[in-house]
Parts: sequence; structure tokens; C-alpha cells
Amino acid sequence: MNYFKKIILIFFYFFLFEAYAQNSNIDLINKISKNIRCLICQGQSVYDSQSDFAISIKVVIQKKLDEGYSENAIYDYLKKKYGQWIVYEPDFNKNTFLLWLLPILIFVIGGILILKKSKIIKL
Repeated sequence: MNYFKKIILIFFYFFLFEAYAQNSNIDLINKISKNIRCLICQGQSVYDSQSDFAISIKVVIQKKLDEGYSENAIYDYLKKKYGQWIVYEPDFNKNTFLLWLLPILIFVIGGILILKKSKIIKL
């Protein structure tokens, strides 16, 4: 009887780990697809879209994860295939530095204008 309990316990743990791995994979697919832009829908992520393109990208993401690709490798693959525009968070490079620095610059200038208007600093 003790032998039977051990077999059942091993069997249970095997399926528990398998279910956890699949759930983890689904979470990672969802995370990646939320950051990928649907090229058909223009305003939606692949996660939110039900277009044929979005469904095929989700399948590609799942295949790449099954092949052992990391999250960054999948982003690199999709950027190489569809261009930088496909990701919602573009890399910081010479083409996008203004995109990243403009909000900080506006915040600083706005803060200076507010302080100047309230006469805390004099310029």
C-alpha cells in the first residue's frame, strides 16, 4: 500500500509541475502580446485584438517559447521581422531619444514656469 501512495504522489507532482509550466507559459505569452502592436488594428495590442494577424503572432510567440527563446529574443525576432514600430516600448537609440527625453524636458520646463509664476525663483 505504501508503494502505491508513492506512485500516486509522484504522478500528482508530475502533473502539478506540468500545469504550472503551462500556466507560466500562458502568463508570459500574455505579457509579451500586451507589448506587441497589432499591425491590422492599429490601436490595439495583439493581446486585445482578434484579427488573424494577432492570432498568428500569439502562435509565433508560443512556438518561440517552446523552442527556448527568451522574452527579449522574441522581441528582437519580431522587431527584425516587422520593424521597431511593432513594440509599444521602443528601445532608446538615436532615432527615439527625443521620444524618451521630451516628457522629462517638458516636466522640467513646466516646473520652472510654475516656480517663476509663483515668484519663488527669479530668472
